[in-house]
Amino acid sequence: MKKIFYVYILLCFGFLGTAQKITTSIDSTQIKIGSQFNLTIKAKVNAKDKVVFPNAKNFGALEVLESYPIDTIKNNTEFELIKKYGLTQFDSGRYVIPKLLVKINKADFKTDSLSIIVNDVKVDTTKQQMYDIRDIIATEEKPSNEWWKLLVLLALIVASGFGSYFIIKRLQKGKVQKEEFFASPIEKAIAYLQNLDKKQLPQKGEVKEYYSEMTDIARTYIEESVHIPAMESTSSELLDSLKKAISEKKMFVNREELERFKSVLENSDLVKFAKSQPLLFEIEKDKNTIDKFLLIIDKALPRTEEESVALFAEEVRKKELKKQKFFRTMAAVGLSLGLFLISVIIFMYTIGFDYLKENYIGYTTEELLEKEWITSEYGEPAIIISTPKVLKRFNDEKIQNNLPENVKSNNRFINGSIVDDFSTILISTAFKDTTRLDLDVALETNLKELERLGAKNIVVKTADFENAKGLSGKKAYGSFTAFNEVEKEDQKMSYEIMVLSQAGGAQEFFLIYREEDDYAKKIIEKIQNSIELRKAKK
Repeated sequence: MKKIFYVYILLCFGFLGTAQKITTSIDSTQIKIGSQFNLTIKAKVNAKDKVVFPNAKNFGALEVLESYPIDTIKNNTEFELIKKYGLTQFDSGRYVIPKLLVKINKADFKTDSLSIIVNDVKVDTTKQQMYDIRDIIATEEKPSNEWWKLLVLLALIVASGFGSYFIIKRLQKGKVQKEEFFASPIEKAIAYLQNLDKKQLPQKGEVKEYYSEMTDIARTYIEESVHIPAMESTSSELLDSLKKAISEKKMFVNREELERFKSVLENSDLVKFAKSQPLLFEIEKDKNTIDKFLLIIDKALPRTEEESVALFAEEVRKKELKKQKFFRTMAAVGLSLGLFLISVIIFMYTIGFDYLKENYIGYTTEELLEKEWITSEYGEPAIIISTPKVLKRFNDEKIQNNLPENVKSNNRFINGSIVDDFSTILISTAFKDTTRLDLDVALETNLKELERLGAKNIVVKTADFENAKGLSGKKAYGSFTAFNEVEKEDQKMSYEIMVLSQAGGAQEFFLIYREEDDYAKKIIEKIQNSIELRKAKK
């Protein structure tokens, strides 16, 4: 009976020591439609336990946006595994996260079910400005994805250039001797010495191989040009034979040059047979000595008339090869340029040069002044204005969400940046009542806006404004500097800001251009005289 009691106690403690625990929680009980909330599942286990967390695209009616990696916290002999999921729902209502299956070893555990409320997003129509429905305007279709064709065309042009180069080279090879040869022993020796340098044997630690190959090239040259058995001779025998040949052939070679050549041969013998390790600058010095000595020998050699003719023929051959290389290079370049120009002409004809300038190249202020202008109606109260380019609506959520109580709408239209050759900003504000904007306060606010856009060192002058159509208001004008990211320097700019006001609405214009640009000043005058206003809607 006592034994049974002990066994029972052991089983109880053993069960408690290996007990597993699952907990579930969410970081929010209410969310807006489409917002993410996190579901966390924690499992307390031992080191040897194998845990499998749920893996699905949806938990009930809730979508799993992201399944995060498992975090592990060690607590003495226990481990706490933490698994997080990012969930959401795109319909409002009350949803339940069902009980989820977690496997620990071969046992199944269920998580707690949790509820979440998904709320609608309320829209405040008093602050969220509404726009009139406009008629459909037919626009000229412009290709927006044609550039890949141009890139493919350029690649084909480059390929055709390379292809033509090698085709011409192949055709020219038929006119010259196919097998490469050296016209003279000195040409062969120089070529082999240049190839030896390219191998960089001393830098790789292969000094013995370097000296062996270098002296073999020199010996081969001497044997072929001076006609002595240089390859089978020792260094001393080679020097003796060479001195004798120089004397017999009446060649002019300085004794100092012979001594330098002798020194190189001795250094080579030390490297090959005594394992000497000269320094890199000493190796370079020996190489220069060999180069110079071979050229001295070649210059001192007496030449027959046949040899002189052969050398002259070789020089002619080299010049012909250079001429052929220049011809095929120019032919390839000319073909590529010709194809490129044809492609540009075709591209401009099919797409239009104006499209390229409008979207990529840009216009000068002179071209902006002379091109066809666009007259359009912007904002509320509506502004009718003529500009060189269409102004694009710009919505700043920070401004729209923080409109004053008496403001019905605030519309902004922009073209360009404050460092462009010419840029325009147009602001139209509608009030809920018959408020009339204070022009001085508006100008001060606009100057702060200009500063927010990056203007520095602003010089301000003010004056009354009136255009050719009788509209009057107030303007600020002057200059400022702004950092140009492309040119990486401060750019000197000029500006004019006009403010017009009417009962229930106001209009503000920013016209910015490069300082001392006479064409830009004419553009400003033309824009100002085109301005018309519609009365604010009640």
